Amino acid sequence: MSENFSIPMPSKNPLLPKNPSGTAFHFINGAFTASSDSRTFDSVNPANGEVLCNVALGGAVEIDLAVAAADRAWREGPWSKTTATERAVMLRKIGDELLARKQEFAELESLDSGKPLSETLNADIPRAAFNFHFYADLCNHQMSPSYRSDDGSHHTTIREPLGVVGLITPWNLPLYLATWKLAPALAQGNSVVLKPAELTPLTAYALGEIMIKVGMPPGVVNIVQGFGPSSAGEALVKHPDVKAISFTGETSTGSAIMAAGAPSLKKMSFELGGKGASIIFADGDIERAAKIATRAAMRNQGQVCLAGSRLLVEESVSARVIEIVKAEIAKIKMGSPLDAETTLGALCGVEHRNKVKGYVDFAKTIPGVKVEAGGDIPEHMPKAGAWFEPTLLTNVPQDSRLIQEEIFGPVLTVQTFKTFDEAINMVNGTKYGLSCSVWTKDIDKANDAANKIRTGLVWINCWFIRNLHTAFGGMKQSGVGREGGQTSLDFFSEMKTVCVANSRHERHGMVWI
Repeated sequence: MSENFSIPMPSKNPLLPKNPSGTAFHFINGAFTASSDSRTFDSVNPANGEVLCNVALGGAVEIDLAVAAADRAWREGPWSKTTATERAVMLRKIGDELLARKQEFAELESLDSGKPLSETLNADIPRAAFNFHFYADLCNHQMSPSYRSDDGSHHTTIREPLGVVGLITPWNLPLYLATWKLAPALAQGNSVVLKPAELTPLTAYALGEIMIKVGMPPGVVNIVQGFGPSSAGEALVKHPDVKAISFTGETSTGSAIMAAGAPSLKKMSFELGGKGASIIFADGDIERAAKIATRAAMRNQGQVCLAGSRLLVEESVSARVIEIVKAEIAKIKMGSPLDAETTLGALCGVEHRNKVKGYVDFAKTIPGVKVEAGGDIPEHMPKAGAWFEPTLLTNVPQDSRLIQEEIFGPVLTVQTFKTFDEAINMVNGTKYGLSCSVWTKDIDKANDAANKIRTGLVWINCWFIRNLHTAFGGMKQSGVGREGGQTSLDFFSEMKTVCVANSRHERHGMVWI
């Protein structure tokens, strides 16, 4: 671990607000604008507790303005009237501009979220850019299936934009996941109102600059800052002119959004919580599996829905696996998020850090549970920051809150099993069903596990490998619907079937129902 340090404030980052008030404004109808009542909230650097800037606090008024602008842009064009090829050109320009300003966006993301620059620079911002490049390519390759009936009639299925769609995105991968929704929504010709997480609003704010730079027509992309309940988020969900809501976040919030949006019969897509597991069988590559399982639990401070926060190990090799995991945790470097050598940054905020600490404090009261590594707030880090040590807990019972609830922090629990069926039952024994990794050299065992595990994604001898063409999402309380590839394009569009009848229908008076 690093020694005590101070975290510099890079006030010269050109993406921080340049206006006299130093406020990150909303982006509505192609322009940055303050809230109608001039209210703001603070964006805080979670690494040291210092205020980065003020952020406009929006509510129903700002959502009404944004939806009206989006609806007008959709009805009048030009965006909704462009061809897929024309939209693809614009999407590619957005991705290119993000890559051109990668360093600036990466630093801003690290400041706002507390995550290491090594992750934002090498993963988050490049992936955000790639999301636009990917959907620029994919939207040009959609099929319109056509069928010819025996009676000579032709039936063609086409897709059209929904209109105004609402995107509500989380704080753990702010720009990465905002663009994961924004790119396919735009690719299908929709207008968008984005409500980013209030804990990490700044890269979404800066995205407005990109939209101006590339010439996105006013009203097509709107960004309203604010909170969820009784604020911008709730107003967006309830707005009658918003045709769909795509949400990534906590399961309980997803449930509340579903209830709020139900009266207007909106389309809904939810990517919710996870309690991912890494299952290491005795016949697997033990060393590689243990090392990757550690990374699966600690990446982004454990604040990833796909995190392997549970480690299930066959009893005969458990001692060796725990030994390797402890050694890997000892290598983790906790330090300034802007230090290129840092591998574990701050959590998103002090309130969330205290929640994570509460789980670990609870673990210390359970008979038999052992804290093998970490387990507390590090003394050498800034006291006002949201820091927590990478933590390893062993001998954790299945019915414990530590297994049944999403901790969303750098905490890895270990359980052991003796049989294949026991392992599968333990994996499936939570309300979540998002992802799981299986480590074995027996391909039959791997396939059997993949068939029996109730998660939307199963990795075999790997973790966090994604192909954006494939559908992504969870079972049980981990989500509703899927995202990715054609699935996202389908969600952000309406399906229409056009039938051209043969004149014989009229001659013979035939009507098919």
